[in-house]
Amino acid sequence: MKKFFIWFIGIILLIVALAYIFQVDYIFRAVRVTYLTGHNSAFIDDYTYFENRVVKSDTAQEWPLAKNYNTMSSTKRLDSLHTALQSIAYVLIQRDSVVYEKYYDDYGRESKTNSFSMSKSIVTLALGKAIEQGLISSLDEKVMTFLPELKGDFASELTVGDLASMSSGLKWDESYYSPFSVTTEAYFGKNIRKTMLNLPIASQPGQNFKYQSGDTQLLAMVLEKATKQTLSDYISTNFWKPMGATQDALWQLDAKDGIEKAYCCLASNALDFARFGKLFLHNGKWNDQQLISEDYVQKSTHPRFENSPEYGYGWWLNTYAGKRIFYMRGHLGQYVIVIPELDVIVVRLGQFDGTEVSTDPHNTAFYVLVEEGLKMLGI
Repeated sequence: MKKFFIWFIGIILLIVALAYIFQVDYIFRAVRVTYLTGHNSAFIDDYTYFENRVVKSDTAQEWPLAKNYNTMSSTKRLDSLHTALQSIAYVLIQRDSVVYEKYYDDYGRESKTNSFSMSKSIVTLALGKAIEQGLISSLDEKVMTFLPELKGDFASELTVGDLASMSSGLKWDESYYSPFSVTTEAYFGKNIRKTMLNLPIASQPGQNFKYQSGDTQLLAMVLEKATKQTLSDYISTNFWKPMGATQDALWQLDAKDGIEKAYCCLASNALDFARFGKLFLHNGKWNDQQLISEDYVQKSTHPRFENSPEYGYGWWLNTYAGKRIFYMRGHLGQYVIVIPELDVIVVRLGQFDGTEVSTDPHNTAFYVLVEEGLKMLGI
């Protein structure tokens, strides 16, 4: 028994040593945060396991309630989806008023959960503001102006617009469940700047859409240099406070006093996430203040590439019954969906997403959330 114990401890020490030698020691953190908490991937409440930076709110602006607030019933199909995919929030907003909201399990209006990739829309919005302020010249500004240490044969050609439209040519593995993917390393590692700058721009940028979280992280690093502010402070000053968010938000960091995991990981509540939908629904105007130009909103919500009509600059794009839709989307089915022609915003947060099929870039849950929500509104 003693020999077995010594052998077992030796094997464990060897594994630990090899993990550090091959620089995959982030796996230990990944196992502790996911598997040892009963999950197999990042999850909506995981912000409590990481360092966070506060995105500060100021004077809260409560959402008005519609005259028929919460008088309609959910549909059977929608209820089935909420049950199967463990929704924690579903909100319908029309003409800037909350028409319906429901929360599940122990979640409520003030519950903070992880936005995951919905934050990509927010980071791209910050790029537009930095351009307006003259801190970045245009979408054609070269990334190496701010990150001269960028590597790869095509690094000198990469623009901030390529990052915002997911066409960087970055060598990146968008795998959420592999312990050895760079996505896992970025999420659980403690030096995301080093991780990003070790990756080359390996192919011609600006040619095709390819969804990669690393593009948004590089964009955040550019914004940090250009604005001389943390991403959290910049979003707080230019959007979170002016839009009257009711709560401070929390943005996960790679380490204490580190950089935001910008491609994901802003924790807030459903109605505060919905504010970005309202801002874009009104072409960048919030009440009487133009927070971002109408031109930039239109640029963001229209495709850059003809062969990829599903994506613009930080926003997913689709149509339903001939009506244009743009939306924020995050891992496990986080959605802020905007239907401009109907003046409708649909928000869904939850534990799981629907099925993805190779013939459609939009998840099956997306269609249920929209179709059944519009039925509830009588549209």
